[in-house]
Amino acid sequence: MSDSIAIDAKGLTKRFGSLTAVDDVNLQIPEAAIYGFLGPNGSGKSTTIRMLCGLLTPTAGEVEVLGLRVPGQAEEVKLHIGYMTQKFSLYEDLTVEENLRFLAAVYNLPRREVGSLIDRALEEYWLSDQRKQYAGTMSGGQKQRLALAGATLHRPRLLILDEPTSAVDPQSRRDFWDILFGLVEEGTTVLVSTHYMDEAERCHNLAILDRGRLVAEGRPRDLIRDIAAGVVEIETETPQRARECLEATEGVQSVAQLGTRLHALTEQRIDDPAGLIRRALEQADIDSEVESVVANLEDVFVAATRLNDHSGSRADAA
Repeated sequence: MSDSIAIDAKGLTKRFGSLTAVDDVNLQIPEAAIYGFLGPNGSGKSTTIRMLCGLLTPTAGEVEVLGLRVPGQAEEVKLHIGYMTQKFSLYEDLTVEENLRFLAAVYNLPRREVGSLIDRALEEYWLSDQRKQYAGTMSGGQKQRLALAGATLHRPRLLILDEPTSAVDPQSRRDFWDILFGLVEEGTTVLVSTHYMDEAERCHNLAILDRGRLVAEGRPRDLIRDIAAGVVEIETETPQRARECLEATEGVQSVAQLGTRLHALTEQRIDDPAGLIRRALEQADIDSEVESVVANLEDVFVAATRLNDHSGSRADAA
């Protein structure tokens, strides 16, 4: 991972009328790394991404992308960016090769190089056998690889992916991430938004957004280590009754059921999270086994978004 900065955003804000979709976000995204955006629907992930690549003009704040000012130099920035949306956006009535040739024309690539660039992309993204296949007849994983091949055909320095794996199977998602790590090895900076915790854990750095605000940022392992909550697991034969008891207990932030186990988060001020849980269940005459456990990234997400309970306009746009 490089020490150089690919994206530097200060006070990034976007309002749509009375709605504040992104609220005073500060980011420093290093080059040659995968930087992830994690957040619920309406958290401002897509709006932030669109401002960073010059597709939306910020209401306030400053952004520098690859050493260029946005929005002032947005057109030049776009020459160095590959962008892949959640929804497949290529032409389904064109073949794989025809779609790539169309994108080569859009990127204004030298005509003498187009053939070799397409051949390389087909090989890199395992699409050589689908060269003459219509895009509309491809599987979800194949479409995803075609979209990524198109987004990287011009070898962008910055690749932006807006929830790119939401419609594919787990094996295709894993293959997709292997490709991303290969691109990073070549020096590409990857900015990706996701709903999947396992994907978020793969990122070198991660930002958690909620209601347009940046509520947590850092390396996944550091976020897990520094979680602002106690994490407790409970084994019980009456999980529903135990859950109702704990949800009514002061100091308990959240309770999730995992089969016969319960996973509870307590407020950071609680000195003995397991003790608090154990006493509450004993007082309710509920048999259980209680132990403190190591947090996971989902715990970090829940703790961070629950703490972001501020008043004011909420972002309802993605």
